[in-house]
Order: sequence, then C-alpha cells, then structure tokens
Amino acid sequence: MSSYFEIPVIIPAYEPDEKLIALLQNLKEAGIINIVVVDDGSGIEYRDLFEKVSGIEGCRVLTHVVNLGKGRALKTAFNYCLMHFSDVVGCVTADSDGQHTPKDILACMKKLGDNPDTLILGCRNFDAKDVPMRSSFGNKCTRKVFGYLIGLSISDTQTGLRAIPTSFMETLMNVKGERFEYETNMLIETKNQNVPIKEVEVDTIYIEENKTSHFNPIKDSIRIYMIFGKFLFSSLSSSVVDLLLFNFFCRILQGATGFFEELPYIVGATVLARVISAIYNFMINYKVVFKSKANVASTAVKYCLLAICQMLCSAFLVNAIFGLIGGYEVVVKMPVDVFLFFLSFVIQREFVYKKK
Repeated sequence: MSSYFEIPVIIPAYEPDEKLIALLQNLKEAGIINIVVVDDGSGIEYRDLFEKVSGIEGCRVLTHVVNLGKGRALKTAFNYCLMHFSDVVGCVTADSDGQHTPKDILACMKKLGDNPDTLILGCRNFDAKDVPMRSSFGNKCTRKVFGYLIGLSISDTQTGLRAIPTSFMETLMNVKGERFEYETNMLIETKNQNVPIKEVEVDTIYIEENKTSHFNPIKDSIRIYMIFGKFLFSSLSSSVVDLLLFNFFCRILQGATGFFEELPYIVGATVLARVISAIYNFMINYKVVFKSKANVASTAVKYCLLAICQMLCSAFLVNAIFGLIGGYEVVVKMPVDVFLFFLSFVIQREFVYKKK
C-alpha cells in the first residue's frame, strides 16, 4: 500500500499571485510528493508564474485555454489523477491562495488513508473573531439550509479542502456543475451514493479579508441556492394547485346534497384537492426532485400513506381552526399547510425516497 504522502494534491488556480508559489514550496517541504495545478484560463500574463510552478519538482500543470470555472477545473484534475495515480486511495483538493496550510492538508491526506471510502472535509470555525462577515454569514446560512433540505449535518459546506476517495472521484466526473456550485453538488452526491463523510478541524485563515477570492457572494450563492430550487418548486407548485382546487371544490360542495351533505364541505374539498395535487407532486418528486431509482410501486405506497396522513391532518386542523375563528377557509388553510409542508419534506427525504 502506498504512503498517504503520495496522495495527489489538486489546486485549481485562476489568476493566482505569488502566494501559490509559496504554498507549493511549503507543500514540498512538508513531504507531499504529487501536486496537480490547474490553470483555469488565467491568460498569457500569468504564463511566467505557471512556468515557475512547472519547475517545482513533483508539480504538474494542466491548462484551460479559457476560464471554465472551479467545477470544470476539478473534473479536469480528477481525470488526470484517475489516469496517472490509480494506485493511490484518492486525492486532496485545496485552494491556491494559501488559506489551507500544509499541516491541514496533510491531516486530510492521513484521514483519507485511514478511511479510504470516506469523503474527508477540512472544516473551518466560523465563530472565530477574525472571520470576514460575508464569509461567516454566507456559510452559516448555507449550512442551515443545506442541513434541512439535504439532511446532512456539515459544519462547513463550502470548504475547498477535501480528501476524495478514488471510487467517488469516478462518480464525480459525471456530476453536474462547472463553477462553485459543483462543490455543493459533490456533497449532495455523497448522500445519493451513501458515501460517508468525516470532518477534520482546520485553521481558519483569511488573507486580506479574503479579497483575492473569486467566489462572488451574490452571484455564486444564487448558483448554489438554485440547486435547492427544484425541491421548493415541486412542493410550492403542488400547494398552488391544491389551494386552487380546494377553493374550487369549496364553492361546489357548499350546500351540496347527497353524500357530501353529511360531510363538512371543507373536509370534502380538502380530500378532492389533495388527491389530485398529490398525484402531481409524486410524479414531480420521483422524476425530477429526488430522481429516485427505487421501485415505483413501493415508493408510491409510502408516498400515499404520507399523503393520506397529511391530508387528514390538513382537513381536520383547518376545519377545527375555522370553527374556532371563522374567516376565510383559504386563509386558515395556508399556515396549516405551510407547517405540514416542512414536516412532509423531511419525511419524504428520510423515508419515502431515501435510497437504501
């Protein structure tokens, strides 16, 4: 078995400065043998710097003619490592601006060597007083949203210091994302593929308050949060369909005779509206949101059980609250269904569509 010092370190670089040279020299002094640097379209004015990089023993430079983004740079490096370092357990990715120290990089390499089938994350402490506000706020918000929507508790979802097993690298070659959103997609894929995650606490370093970072806190955060849009679209669009149908059936069933005469019209309207909207929601969730590969029949049964429970809770809660306070049925129904929506999502994520 090869030493963990042989694990290649991947460093995507776009318009770097001399801090990249200093980092590489420190990595070599620390005993790291293989380093892969990706010039992500920095341009002719950075040619001399990358020639210096090529002159450092053990450093290989892969070049993009134009800037393709961090996600694409990582895929380029993964492909190279899979071709040239297939006998090692994986690779480690690090940023080019010196935020990741050789000590922390080595710690992640050793952790991967001890856990060859696990994704290792070098996680920072965002409660430290020297962390820039934009980084602290952005990471904490993303961490909370990520934890709820994906069901993974990760203390640093945007860390660039990651030790990745070889088998998972192969999977990541086909994961969507060309820029910073790729790193979030990588974490989502760990859940899809049942890849365990371990964290290594690392130093929290921000050079010049992170001014050299190419992560745009607005533009790139939008790209990241768009990943979650499909989750919200499915449920919100289903809620709109449900509310419209509920209002429609309330008007029809109010004062109706026959079977519906013995049933509170709000309950009847809720049942009819929920059956139709649930079918719509199931198909969107199965095909688009969770992209489930589970058996359709068994998944549908679990979804139906959830939909029936949710429907009954909605019907009787709305009916009870409306009986107490009166007003408009739709106005009463909206907050009830918002609460049930959040609860339902967690149940769908962890029970209905969860892969075994």
